[in-house]
Amino acid sequence: MCYTSGTTGLPKGVLYSHRSTFLHASTILSPNAGNFSNRDTILLVVPQFHVMAWGFPYMCLLAGSNMVLPSSNLQPDAIIKILKEEKVNKANGVPTIWLGVYQAIKKNPPNEKLALEEYLVGGSALPKSLIEGFEKDFGIKGVQAWGMTETSPLGTLSRLQPKHEQLSDKEKLEIRAKQGIGFPGVELRIVKDDGSLAPRDGKTMGELQIKGAWTVSSYFKMNNHESFTEDGWFKTGDVSTIDEDGYMEIKDRTKDLIKSGGEWISSVALESALMSHPKIKEATVIAIPDEKWVERPLALIVLLDNQDKLTDDELIGFLSRDFAKYQIPRDYVYINEVTKTSVGKFDKKEIRRLFAEGKLT
Repeated sequence: MCYTSGTTGLPKGVLYSHRSTFLHASTILSPNAGNFSNRDTILLVVPQFHVMAWGFPYMCLLAGSNMVLPSSNLQPDAIIKILKEEKVNKANGVPTIWLGVYQAIKKNPPNEKLALEEYLVGGSALPKSLIEGFEKDFGIKGVQAWGMTETSPLGTLSRLQPKHEQLSDKEKLEIRAKQGIGFPGVELRIVKDDGSLAPRDGKTMGELQIKGAWTVSSYFKMNNHESFTEDGWFKTGDVSTIDEDGYMEIKDRTKDLIKSGGEWISSVALESALMSHPKIKEATVIAIPDEKWVERPLALIVLLDNQDKLTDDELIGFLSRDFAKYQIPRDYVYINEVTKTSVGKFDKKEIRRLFAEGKLT
């Protein structure tokens, strides 16, 4: 049993079986998925208590990969030291970990090229700017995946197909930033508010539902009716789209979506855009109450250099290139660090609590 990290609600106990763990591991290591073999040395940045480290210990055993287990010190310099000394060529981790590593390498490039070929990311969306920057500057590929504690945890992974080889770099980046295609043994669907199935057009949004060989069938000592459909699909709570090629893209968590003046605003999209700004280290967006619009977005910003200030007008102008006026936050709070969970994900539940107590002004 493994408990969810509780970023949007209270932690829940998820039950696994030997069979589901074996099926997950043997599928995820395959060439079009994780692509692991006995040639690889893999750094498990994800802690062991988090979804059994994404199944990596089992995958490494089945594939014959070397496995590097760091201590609890997950600061960028410590990770870079391990990458060098152990000649790690593949790794995992949440986006905030790799954002810190990228900024540290950018600031102080290593004397010799790292052996790292690619890093696999889940837990939250991998910003397109980070995918592009890592590959352009250091030749290191970011691979976006998606999953939950309830899916053991991986359900999708995004790699390009042969049909994409003729696309431009920008078009390829758009696909790689999606959460990807469901693995064999996993089924995905998008359900609209009216209960009907959404078309696979890459545009129509709805709740992502999943079922499969390693997807949860119940929570430990809990009423499960709200989390599962009558026909056995698990309701993920993620608002998503699926395109004609089967690539799924997370738009937001249902609890993190911002409804302003009757229109939905994606906090994920705003965060990704803000973190592409050259002066911003981290950014997160939450909904706050508003008398006129019911809710409006509030952006919390961590600067790369506190002396290098940004104005609200600069950020509004920066975001206006990609967002409609009603979607853009009018309020920006500058903080030293975004509150995170024990596994490095932005803890929006805690951030909302701090705002409610007047500690974010």
